[in-house]
Amino acid sequence: MAFFKSIGTASQARDIVKNIKLTFIALLLALTVLWLLADTVAPQPFTYFSFRAVVVQYTGIIAIVAMSIALLLALRPRWIEPKLDGLDKMYRLHKWLGVTALVFGVIHWWWAQGTKWMVGWGWLARPERGPPAGAMPTLGPVESWLRAQRGLAESLGEWAFYAAVVLIALALWKRFPYHLFAKTHKWLAATYLVFVYHAAVLVKFEYWAEPIGWAIAAFLLAGTVAALASLLGLIGFGRKTDGEVETIIHYPGLRVLETSVRLLDGSWSGHAPGQFAFVTSRKDESAHPYTIASAWNPSERRIVFITKELGDHTSRLKDYVKAGLPVTVEGPYGCFNFRGEHPLQIWIGAGIGITPFIARMKHLARAPRAQKVVLFHPTADFQQDAIDKLTVDAKAANVELHVLVDAKNGLLSGERIRAAVPDWHSASIWFCGPPRFGEALRQDFARHGFSAADFHQELFEMR
Repeated sequence: MAFFKSIGTASQARDIVKNIKLTFIALLLALTVLWLLADTVAPQPFTYFSFRAVVVQYTGIIAIVAMSIALLLALRPRWIEPKLDGLDKMYRLHKWLGVTALVFGVIHWWWAQGTKWMVGWGWLARPERGPPAGAMPTLGPVESWLRAQRGLAESLGEWAFYAAVVLIALALWKRFPYHLFAKTHKWLAATYLVFVYHAAVLVKFEYWAEPIGWAIAAFLLAGTVAALASLLGLIGFGRKTDGEVETIIHYPGLRVLETSVRLLDGSWSGHAPGQFAFVTSRKDESAHPYTIASAWNPSERRIVFITKELGDHTSRLKDYVKAGLPVTVEGPYGCFNFRGEHPLQIWIGAGIGITPFIARMKHLARAPRAQKVVLFHPTADFQQDAIDKLTVDAKAANVELHVLVDAKNGLLSGERIRAAVPDWHSASIWFCGPPRFGEALRQDFARHGFSAADFHQELFEMR
């Protein structure tokens, strides 16, 4: 898994979106180079069917390896997370790999299946089948068995492809309810196991003696383990803690629920401000990610989540989350850690994106730092008692707080931030909120000479 090694030093790796792009590109290039060492894009004699053979092999390899790595990332492996600066970035890479598997899978399918249709329609002449009977080479037992499986492998692979296209399309469709997405998405692991059989049978036999074959075998093995773990419900195994809801505070003006959970055993190792956890509150629904809004105190063993009504699941929480409700908490995850030696930090918590900053302020109230902090909280919704609590937290942490209600104060912009913080050049910026808003601020500051490496953004999108 050398493709996941950190790119550059810690200071160079702050612009993680760029780094996961480089990781993604490096992976595709490495696979392409290994494949070119074993094959060619210009087979001789060069015909439609000889070119089809190499295209089918190449696209199939890219698709199955991309899907293999996507499955590995879906296990939420602890050792990869710091290398990609958090699970939120890992899931961004997971999404890109899923789309890559889909695109190359469609190309693979068309060259394989579309060619058969074109032959049937009379658009292409069927090629002659192999050498004369007397010239047929003697095959070993493994190759003979694999050739005997080709028909079944092609048929199963075709139907698994159709299922995978539907499942990936549902995952990419943002309006598809999250609880249904969580249930259907794991069945991609089952289609993957079919693809493993398909690939093992149909990969060019000569590849297995080449580096590309060794790489394929390693990824198929790792992907199979990941797929089985997913189907058996072992994702996050070893990082789950039983808990019980203690208190619930509903802020109807904000459409927000603040839930305090007491952890019942000692398996939770603690968390840092800015991290999040997956919480399961109903047996008929999968775990959902929530940012933790409290500092860790081992003597209390209590964590707080603040959730906003943004979808089907979060809108129903207030109806059934009651004191005493048993929950399972998995984590912690994330590397939105506020680290850095800049004399000034500018925090931007837009809407429910204020949550990690609340946790950090509670931490700073107990462990102060000399670093100056300015917090901007732009919000479309307003409820005075919630803002009062935020003001108390900011004062206790010695944080300069700016609350901007859209209807009253207008929208936050890079210009307003620079006007309020004249020494912004010496700061690092930490943003959590709507992705497009964060990207707009990043680009605005970059145009004014601000280093992209000093702009930290939580990519809190799990699909």
